[in-house]
Amino acid sequence: MRRNRMSKITEREQIDKTGEEPDYKSAYEKEHIKCADLAERVAELEEKNEELNFKLNRIKNHPFWKLSGPLRKLMHYCIRQKDRIKNCGSLRGVVAKVKYKKREKQAMKQFGTDGFPDEAIRKAERETVFPQMVTFSILVPLYNTPKGFLTAMLDSVMAQTYENWELCLADGSDADHGYVGEICQEYAKRQNTGSNKQRIVYQKLERNEGISGNTNRCLALATGEYLGLFDHDDILHPSVLYEYAKAINEQGADYLYCDETTFKDNDINKMLTMHFKPDFAIDNLRANNYICHFSVFHKSLLEGDELFRSKYDGSQDHDMILRLTDRAKKVVHIPKLMYYWRSHAGSVASGIQAKSYAVDAAKGAVGEHLKKHGYHHFKITSTRAFETIFKISYQIMGNPKISILIANKDHEADLRRCITSILEKSTYDNYEIIVVENNSQTPEIEKYYQELEGEERVKVIRYQGSFNYSAVNNLGASQAEGDYLLLLNNDTQVISVNWMEELLMYAQREDVGAVGAKLYYEDKTIQHAGVVLGLGAHRTAGHSHYKQHRENLGYMGRLCYAHNVSAVTGACLLVAKKLYEEVGGLDESFAVSLNDVDFCIKLRQRGYLNVFTPFAELYHFESISRGLDDQGEKARRYEEESARFRERWKEVLEKGDPYFNPNFSLDRSDFSLKIETIS
Repeated sequence: MRRNRMSKITEREQIDKTGEEPDYKSAYEKEHIKCADLAERVAELEEKNEELNFKLNRIKNHPFWKLSGPLRKLMHYCIRQKDRIKNCGSLRGVVAKVKYKKREKQAMKQFGTDGFPDEAIRKAERETVFPQMVTFSILVPLYNTPKGFLTAMLDSVMAQTYENWELCLADGSDADHGYVGEICQEYAKRQNTGSNKQRIVYQKLERNEGISGNTNRCLALATGEYLGLFDHDDILHPSVLYEYAKAINEQGADYLYCDETTFKDNDINKMLTMHFKPDFAIDNLRANNYICHFSVFHKSLLEGDELFRSKYDGSQDHDMILRLTDRAKKVVHIPKLMYYWRSHAGSVASGIQAKSYAVDAAKGAVGEHLKKHGYHHFKITSTRAFETIFKISYQIMGNPKISILIANKDHEADLRRCITSILEKSTYDNYEIIVVENNSQTPEIEKYYQELEGEERVKVIRYQGSFNYSAVNNLGASQAEGDYLLLLNNDTQVISVNWMEELLMYAQREDVGAVGAKLYYEDKTIQHAGVVLGLGAHRTAGHSHYKQHRENLGYMGRLCYAHNVSAVTGACLLVAKKLYEEVGGLDESFAVSLNDVDFCIKLRQRGYLNVFTPFAELYHFESISRGLDDQGEKARRYEEESARFRERWKEVLEKGDPYFNPNFSLDRSDFSLKIETIS
């Protein structure tokens, strides 16, 4: 088309200029010459390209190039992060990232083949007799599986130290991949010889039915009490079935999962990303399929349903996990890296972008789940972390009143900034502000209190006695008119205009206790993004992602979606007033420190979930009002309160924070792995 169009233009131009018809033979010859010149030019470029490739290969094979690999990766990382570095005003974020990666690389040595059981451990695990010697049916749908991947997968099952398993293989491979069936049948022949029961069951399908259909065909072959989902190109840790059998016997688990890693180049020691997961957390699961591999569950959880539903192809596993964990009586997380997810050109693990159909399928699965739980008119949107990591916006029911409690002594400028930001920025309109005055001495603050008398939303009440954060807030709560109490520090400043809505949408849920916001220091680094029990030098509690930059995605994207935590800071904490009263408010024996964490644990002990949301954002100019607890009398008081906290919650602390994987170091807030066992 382009050539004809150009010929017509040339023809018109020639007629316009000469008034004569063009010489078509001459035009053809000219076109032919042009094509010949173009072909010659292409040949020259190809020759130069070959020469450049030859030189490039020489460079890449040079020892210096290989040795400089880490430096180049750092350079590329810096380039990708240049905008964030500009915002930070320093290289602090890059340096922290480099240190984290260094620690991670050190720690990886524990989780590859060096961490496999030796012969003595293998023997002990093989000979263990549990009260329930359950049979695991491992379901593997096959489709054109490469030979090396197939044999590695099969070998990892054969190597299991717990031997009461069966492997169910449904093969949808095409005619060009007949070797898949041959290899499987050879393994079956070896395993099934001399056995009273077939350990490997293989079925060749008439046609490929996709991952959902093929997996459901595997299910039809299964006879075990527990079903395990295993991808055809991945690898299992030798002790994974042993650990699962142990958890079933000791904890009554009917749904189990473990930690996992992606790997490359057919070598599980070449790990790309290790995922150390929290224990079961419903808000995490609704936001993204963090459970993923290696799901094993009692077959009764299916209740006659399909294992995978084809209408959710692309996110069929997320749909399945939501349905089955809903029905499970005991979901158990094995906090050990026991699943190796192969990353290669054709695998999901290697994909950079989620397919649109997979995103839609995931939203559909989460939406159906939410409707079953009685939620309506919610909104599910992708976050900046990844397309299948979601922000869930729940409908706010009615227009309940929120009572904002602010303890204050002096610090007129801080309190003014805080209240002004609430009044000017907040889009939620049904709230009151209760300032609990405690022994102020400056004339400036009294003058400001007089100004506030003209604000119908604000009232000032007075607490007599020495400062006690718990007692001050309990007094404020006793005079609050609201259905919800929002504890707020006087040294905060609102950023998100819909901050109250973002907190309230979670606090309204019947299963939720306290809800906390994302707080930043003035330099836009994180002050609070959820509290971890046992974190820090005092082994009481500490803030996760502490001092990371505002734009950081967080560990596995956690700073981008609302998720369950053990506790949130009282600097900005929303809770239903009835729950506040149910647990007795803040414990006044914790006058300054740990009262908020103590409060959140009391909520947890009564079965409520605590939630951190990154979508309610405020600045928190921490310790401006009362200073740090690191010297003199304040340090002694903090030590006393820490000791009381550790004694009160000794059993809770010994169990560890369920939302913070025990493989992480409690000395750091950046989710660094423990490396003390590495020489």
